[in-house]
Amino acid sequence: MPVPFVAMETHAAPEISTPALRLRGVRKTFEAADDDQIPVRALRGIDLEVAAGAFVAIMGPSGCGKSTLLNLVAGLDAPTDGKIDISGEPIAGLSDDDLAVMRRRHIGIVFQFFNLLEGMTVRENVALPAVVAGRSRNAAESRAMDLLDLLGIADKATSSPGVLSGGQRQRLSIARALANEPTLLLADEPTGSLDSAGGLEILELFRRLHAGGQTIVMVTHDDEVAATAERIIRMKDGRIDDGGPEPVAGDGVFGVLPEDAAP
Repeated sequence: MPVPFVAMETHAAPEISTPALRLRGVRKTFEAADDDQIPVRALRGIDLEVAAGAFVAIMGPSGCGKSTLLNLVAGLDAPTDGKIDISGEPIAGLSDDDLAVMRRRHIGIVFQFFNLLEGMTVRENVALPAVVAGRSRNAAESRAMDLLDLLGIADKATSSPGVLSGGQRQRLSIARALANEPTLLLADEPTGSLDSAGGLEILELFRRLHAGGQTIVMVTHDDEVAATAERIIRMKDGRIDDGGPEPVAGDGVFGVLPEDAAP
């Protein structure tokens, strides 16, 4: 089903001189759980800027650190070292409560496996983040219906997510991620659970969201999916791969990242 083109209201972009996302010297090491294991140096000094309104794809093989990077940007984990700023606001050192507020204000996440609440209706799934953020239920449900209309599934508003197709479930996941008009839309393998037709629908939707001014950072291992973005960043061994020489011995990556492990 084609995604309708509807003018959308997007999150107000920061001033031009302030990137939507900036990382400086970001490192992440997962310490060994016991003496029989060795640390995993997941990220080894990431420097990255994403302009407001940009659409960026992050690519790399399993275990390269791309999902770890996305988790750090989302505030779901903390870096071992380095700085992360979102719309000019540093997230290092925030308490759990302040991180939750930051995520509600700045972050929308689209997961590969949807993570929908099956006991709620489609409309309630989209409205819930706005209610948690402090909007009235009426305002949250009005925003939800606008998004469901934008994404072409308004006719499913009172249905359970369980009756939707894979492509419709992912569109619902995107609508929920947009509920609070986030600075960043983060997508982790957003087409990975879809057939080719459903995947094309989601990529076309991302193009239209980007055209409307939404900043998108997408993780994928698929070259065709990455080609949707205006900028592709490749990662290898916990670093941004710029085609330069391999890192010296002794700064290698040890172990396998579980969240990036091949299925």
